[in-house]
Amino acid sequence: MAKKISEKDKKDWNDFLSKNDPLPVKDEDSSKKKIKKTLTFDLHGYSLDEANNRIKELIEQSYNNGIYKLVIVTGKGLHSNNEKDPYVSKEFGILKNSVPEFIKNDKNLMNLINYIREADIEDGGSGSFYIYLKKTKV
Repeated sequence: MAKKISEKDKKDWNDFLSKNDPLPVKDEDSSKKKIKKTLTFDLHGYSLDEANNRIKELIEQSYNNGIYKLVIVTGKGLHSNNEKDPYVSKEFGILKNSVPEFIKNDKNLMNLINYIREADIEDGGSGSFYIYLKKTKV
């Protein structure tokens, strides 16, 4: 299945070989790279009210500053003081479950957010979650 190479293709190939220009590396083309700003915030040690207030401030500030992704570390609730309260489940991480619910129930915050999901293992897995923010409207 040999195809005949046109004279123009031969000329183009010879011209290419005669030049010693380096090949462009597509993977390193900085003009096509999007800079995605990420911010990580740890809520360990915060009470539920403090965490909710702080997360609201953090989302609003991050949105206004063009941050694309937030990594929120809540912990898994393994070391919380739940065992002191007989009305609270011992396996229920308060911040882990309540902070995302607080966000989802706040329409103003949800207007700034594309979506929320559990973090990958390298960012804390089930003890963390991601918030992907919408682009700031200029």
